[in-house]
Amino acid sequence: MAKHDTIPIVVGVTGHRDLRPEDRNVLSDAVKQELTALQKKCPHSEIVLMSSLAAGADQLCAEAARDCSVPLIAVLPMEQPEYEQDFSGEELVAFRSILSAAADCFVAPRTEQAPTAPDRDFAYRQAGIYVASHAHVLLALWDGTESPASGCGTAATVHFALDGAYIPEHSIPLGGGCPVLQIQTPRNGTDAVNAGDVRFLGDRAAFEEILSRTDEFNRLAAKTSSSGSELLPADREPDAQLDRLETLYEKADALSVRFAKQYRRILAALAVVSTIITIAFLLYDEAELHWMILVCGFMLLSAWLIQYSGKRIACHRRYLEYRTLAESMRVQAFLRYAGSRLPVSGILPWSARSETGWVAAALKTGAVSTPYPMHSIRAPWVEQQRDYHVRAAQKTKRALFFSERIVKAALWISVALYLGVLVFELVWGDLLPFGTHIAGADRYRTLSKLLLGGVSAATLFISNYFGRLSLSRAVSDHNKMKRFYSAVLNRLDRYGQTDELLRQLAREELIENGSWCSYRRDNSAEFSL
Repeated sequence: MAKHDTIPIVVGVTGHRDLRPEDRNVLSDAVKQELTALQKKCPHSEIVLMSSLAAGADQLCAEAARDCSVPLIAVLPMEQPEYEQDFSGEELVAFRSILSAAADCFVAPRTEQAPTAPDRDFAYRQAGIYVASHAHVLLALWDGTESPASGCGTAATVHFALDGAYIPEHSIPLGGGCPVLQIQTPRNGTDAVNAGDVRFLGDRAAFEEILSRTDEFNRLAAKTSSSGSELLPADREPDAQLDRLETLYEKADALSVRFAKQYRRILAALAVVSTIITIAFLLYDEAELHWMILVCGFMLLSAWLIQYSGKRIACHRRYLEYRTLAESMRVQAFLRYAGSRLPVSGILPWSARSETGWVAAALKTGAVSTPYPMHSIRAPWVEQQRDYHVRAAQKTKRALFFSERIVKAALWISVALYLGVLVFELVWGDLLPFGTHIAGADRYRTLSKLLLGGVSAATLFISNYFGRLSLSRAVSDHNKMKRFYSAVLNRLDRYGQTDELLRQLAREELIENGSWCSYRRDNSAEFSL
């Protein structure tokens, strides 16, 4: 792909080979119209076409994409010399010409277990599965005629996309598919005349949100410097896919940190404003400083503006979503570095897929097309993460200690103030009939009320602020993950770096991040703080 620092909008292609000659211009115009619409809808994103370049619909779409300046990824069902046996004459010339201009080209990996004697249909099926499972949307030049789900034709590829499964009756799909843009395409020898009609198959609202959130990230990423955090060893073998994964991780990480800071500043500002409102109202009510009611009004307006600003920049949502993207890209990068072709999109927890569908779609575009040499993930992944959680647990413990000391100090100050007020009332107030009354007693009472109310308000809002950051849970989570990585290191020593260990490591990290995000999602910055 041409760009490494943005998430592409990938348009997969499937379609009939035997197009009617009289329909080609209409179909080409329909394809260009859909590609142009995506370019306008996602101005900050690169639209990429993914196709197997078979004769007919595939080549027609590739030529239309070239006219729209849309890069092409060629996913071949088999090696080029063998694949070329399926072409002849002008089709072969067109295939070679289109392929020479492709931004990337590779043979589709085998997703399913190969039969004893795999034939060409099996290879075509694997290419169809790959295209359908690595695209944001599938462009299907299809007449709507059904075919067996176990086949390798256009209808089967459409169902791969919509169901998120290869054979629905053999696997229960839990989402993860992509919508389909069907362009009505009569086959050669038929009498249908409605060529070029477009029909959307799938959840359009979800698809529009995926496009919107993806383009939003790309817009922000283009203006953001990478975090600079080193993810993989610098002396590794050059690899475009690893470069892309690492760059996207750094961009997402930097954006997540940026919006996390904004979120915490808004929390702090709301806590301060709420405290001022309480104290100002006490001064208005008890000290009869009537102008304090204006301060209350100004602070209420300030709180509304702060909360409105937080919602407008969506700092809380972006903080969590970009953290999910960063962690997922990091896991995918480490899996590739380990020589694994396991796609993170296939093991992403259901909560993450349902709450951040655009992240799941972005992960599908991080396609592992070619193998990469195996490297040890002990130091860069496992030990690094264990040490991170050790440091994070210690840092969070210090913050928790600080917050608890503040609350306890405020409690003791409140107790001391209460005892002072009690002594005052016993000696100079009206609690006892023989008490000594002093002049200005009401003024001292007002002052004590202000002090007690102010300390109580400050204690309440400070404890709420730190409660929103959930320090005690963070300490527990860091300690839990520290123990997990220590267990992984023990497994590495005993059994080595196995595929099953890599899968479990990736799955546990993604589950932990999903649980963390789900909990944090309930802690948005609200004035009720």
